[in-house]
Amino acid sequence: MRVKTDKEWVINEIEEIACFGKGQRGITRLAFTEADILAQEYIMNLMEQAGLTVSRDPIGNIIGHLTGQDKSLPPVLTGSHLDTVPEGGKFDGVVGVVGGLAAIRRLQDMGPLAHTLELIIFVGEESSRFGFATMGSKAMAGLANTYAWGKAKDKQGNSFKKIMSQHNLDIKQIDDASRRGEEIKAFLELHIEQGCSLEKSGNNIGIVKTIAAPTRFKITVEGLAAHSGSTPMEERHDALVSAAMIVLAVQNIGLAQSSKGTVATVGDLKVNPGSINVIPRLVEMLVELRGVNQENIIECLQDIKDEISNITEKQDTVVAIEMISSEKPVEMNPAMGKLIEQSCFTVGASCQILNTGSGHDAMNMAKITPSGMVIVPSRNGISHNPDEYTEYDDIMIGIDVLTEALYQLAK
Repeated sequence: MRVKTDKEWVINEIEEIACFGKGQRGITRLAFTEADILAQEYIMNLMEQAGLTVSRDPIGNIIGHLTGQDKSLPPVLTGSHLDTVPEGGKFDGVVGVVGGLAAIRRLQDMGPLAHTLELIIFVGEESSRFGFATMGSKAMAGLANTYAWGKAKDKQGNSFKKIMSQHNLDIKQIDDASRRGEEIKAFLELHIEQGCSLEKSGNNIGIVKTIAAPTRFKITVEGLAAHSGSTPMEERHDALVSAAMIVLAVQNIGLAQSSKGTVATVGDLKVNPGSINVIPRLVEMLVELRGVNQENIIECLQDIKDEISNITEKQDTVVAIEMISSEKPVEMNPAMGKLIEQSCFTVGASCQILNTGSGHDAMNMAKITPSGMVIVPSRNGISHNPDEYTEYDDIMIGIDVLTEALYQLAK
C-alpha cells in the first residue's frame, strides 16, 4: 500500500475529524458531547500511532508527550482544540491539532531533540455549551473559576459538574490541572485567521501581536405583559421594543468604535412569555464586546450602559445588567514573534504582524510561558460557519513554519 504524503495525511485527518458532529448544516461538536469525545479518541489514536505517550489532565485536556534526550530541560508545547460552535466549520482549532501532530511527526524524522515536545488538545475552547471559553487552557494556566463553572449549565439543563462526572472527571480536582509555576520553555499555536487581513495582503503567515479579549454580560429588560389586542400602543411597557432599541444601540456603538479594533455583538435573545398575542414581559439578551485596547472596551461598555438608561427611561421599562466575564487583551511574547518571523524566512513564507479579534488558548498559556501564534489565511475571513475554508496549501505552509519554530525551540 502506498504511504500517504505529508499533505495527503493532513487532508485525510482534517476531513476524517470533520465527520464527528457533521450535520445537515456544518459541524456541531460541542464540548464533552459524544461527537467531541469521539473526535478526541480519534486524535488520541493518531498520537499513539505517531509514538507519543498520551494522557489526560484533571479537566480532560489531552497531552501527547514525545520525550526529549534531556529530561531535565523544560518541554516545548503546541496544540489547539477540537470542539466547535453550533453549525461551525472544520478548520477552526483542528488545523492546530492536526498541524501540530504533523509537525511532531516531521521532527521525529529529523533525529532526536533535546527538549520534550507536547501536543495539547484543550477541552472547552468554545463557549457555546457552558458559556465559558477556553476552559481547558484556563485550567492549565491556573486560571480556572471553579465556583462559576460549578453553576454553569448547557441549554438542556445539564450542569458542567454533572457532565464532568459522566466522563470520570471531578470539578473539585480541576485546580490540579494547573501548570503554573512549572517550567515550560514555550507554547506555539497554529490557527486559521478568522479574518481577512492575510487574504487581502497576499501574505502566507500572520504573526499575532495581540489577542483581543471578550467582555460578556447579560441584559435583562422587564416590562409588563398585557393583551396585544386591547392595550393601546401609547400605554404599553413592551420589554421587546426596549430590547430591540438596545440591540440597535449596541450595533451603533460598535460601529463607532470599530476603527479602534473593538466590536460589539448581541448573540442571543430570549423573549417571555413568547406568545403572539401577549406583549412581551421579559427579554434576556447576551452581549459580547471584544477588542485589543482595554480602555476602549471600558469606554464602549459605559456607552452601552448610558444608552440603556436612556432607552428604558423613555420606554418605562426596567433593566438589569449582569457581568458574565471580563478578560483583558493579551500580548504575545515578542521573542516568540521574532522566532516565527525567522522561521517564515527560513521556509520562504511571507508574513505580517497582526492582531486577532478571536479568543485563543494561547492567550491563557501566555500567562505561564512565552507564547506565540502562527496564523494561516481564511477564505473571505469566514469562520464559525459551514463555509469556513482554508486552502490546504496554506495550511501546509503554516505547518512548515510551525515545524521550523518548534525545531529551533527543541533542538
